[in-house]
Formats: sequence, structure tokens, C-alpha cells
Amino acid sequence: MKISGVDIRPGNIIEYEGGIWRAVKIQHTQPGKGGAYMQVELKNLIDGRKNNVRFRSAETVERVRLDTKDFQFLFADGDMLTFMDKESYEQITLPRDLLGDAAAFLQDGMDVLMELYDERPISVQLPDTIEATIVEADAVVKGQTASSSYKPAVLDNGVRIMVPPHIASGTRIVVDVYEQTYVRRAD
Repeated sequence: MKISGVDIRPGNIIEYEGGIWRAVKIQHTQPGKGGAYMQVELKNLIDGRKNNVRFRSAETVERVRLDTKDFQFLFADGDMLTFMDKESYEQITLPRDLLGDAAAFLQDGMDVLMELYDERPISVQLPDTIEATIVEADAVVKGQTASSSYKPAVLDNGVRIMVPPHIASGTRIVVDVYEQTYVRRAD
């Protein structure tokens, strides 16, 4: 499906210069002289390269539709992660760096959404939030009463995040996987 260069939105996947790219950030610019253009930061879904490209309204790009399939995370073996197709029970092994920082939040048996292009896995979507347990939290500094004061804590998966002062070690919390931030206490 062809779209105009100025209609690109963050998250869109486009075909550009023979590669498959995801739009990460966009900025619409209207200079005083000349035509308006869209400054787009693209990330290559195959090799991870980043590129900044200017698209004018007259240019068109091919928008790519990815197939999505439900998979379940089974186990990690070194730098390789093994997933199972929930329909065919077929197993697939992918490198950990395909997931980036989100890989630390994978839990055994977690349901994920795999994005495929020509039957080839391009990305893995985890749930937006997960529950985790705090294993180490700094003590509250006396006199630090500002409502915006957060303290560092370590989750059971080894990731360091900032939490409010009332959260102690052993507390189960909800964490935003992609922002790596505290959301709320788990029920």
C-alpha cells in the first residue's frame, strides 16, 4: 500500500531502499522557503541500523503489513531465546538482541506477539506491563519528603529501576516493559 511521505506515523513499517524499516520518530517541518517535509527517524528491522530521512509530500513509500502470530516464550539458552507457536506447537529460536532491553523481562510461559515478514520473524512484542518482585531497595533518606523523590531498586530479573520511597524489598510491583519504569503496586 503506497502512502505519501508526510503521512508516515511512528510505528509504521515501510519499505525504503530495499530494506524494511520502522518509523521511530517523526517531525513535520514547514520552512519559510520551499515545501514542507517530514523528518523521519527510521530503524532497520533486519540489522538494527538507524537512519534519518526527509520525505516531501510528493514522495510515496510502500507501507508494509506484517503478519502477527501468537507465540509463547519457553526458555533462554545463552544468547538464544526459544519460542513456541501456540497453534502448530512449532519451536523457533531467535537471538536475544532482536528484543533489545525488553528481553530481560521475558518470563517462562509468557505469551508474546511475533511479527513476521515473508514468514521471517522481525520483532517480538511483549505485554506492555509485567509484574516483578523487588529484591533490593535502598533505604529512604530521612528528610527526603518531596513527592517526586524516587529511589533506585533492583528487580528479580536484575533490572534497575526507580521506585517511590514507600516501596520496600520483597514488594511485587507492575513495571512498564519498554520504558523500564514503575507503574504501581501489584494487587
